Amino acid sequence: MPESSTSTPIRIMLADDHPVVRDGLRAMLGTQPDFQVVSEAGNGAEAVQLAAQLKPDVILLDLEMPELDGVAALEKIRAANPAARIIILTAYDEDERIVSAVVAGAQGYLLKGAPREDIFRAIRVVRDGGSLLQPVVATKLREHLSGQAAKLVDSVDLTPREIDVLQLLAQGKSNKQIAADLAITERTTKFHVSSILSKLEAANRTEAVKIAAQRGLVKLTA
Repeated sequence: MPESSTSTPIRIMLADDHPVVRDGLRAMLGTQPDFQVVSEAGNGAEAVQLAAQLKPDVILLDLEMPELDGVAALEKIRAANPAARIIILTAYDEDERIVSAVVAGAQGYLLKGAPREDIFRAIRVVRDGGSLLQPVVATKLREHLSGQAAKLVDSVDLTPREIDVLQLLAQGKSNKQIAADLAITERTTKFHVSSILSKLEAANRTEAVKIAAQRGLVKLTA
């Protein structure tokens, strides 16, 4: 049974440059009484135009399209209508594409070939204001963000020992406590703290921890 919270049909727009894919999606979505496909776009520019004209409840948007790719189309659609609800439905699962789409404002990201029940659920969840990433996509996104954090560590050239000190700073520990925890002298601890402040361009310990947390270098404790 449909799970939509309203009896009003969910108005859906399909944007994909392959007519066969659009036909298949239309037929599949037509099996759900609470879905109504109101328009189809064969390229990114057309998707932007139709989205502005019709303001569908949910847009299923491919990434690889002529004239304007999916991410660029998504950005333009969201710029014109920040309330637009967009699900990326694509064959591409590269980390950069996923991140670009999510950053641009996609509320869902599914791979073509996903079970139809997943697509149905994503449409209803996104229509109701939620977001949904297919598990394999969510995993790739987490792995990518973890990798970005590692790159940030490299970019500021923090040593492994400085990372240890920084994490203890984030826990609110004093130089004496840090020295005890790491079995080093207080003088060495002060040297590491000074180096961390310099590399992070922070004025004090508190600012250093704040900058580090924002960059994902450390996790703040409750």
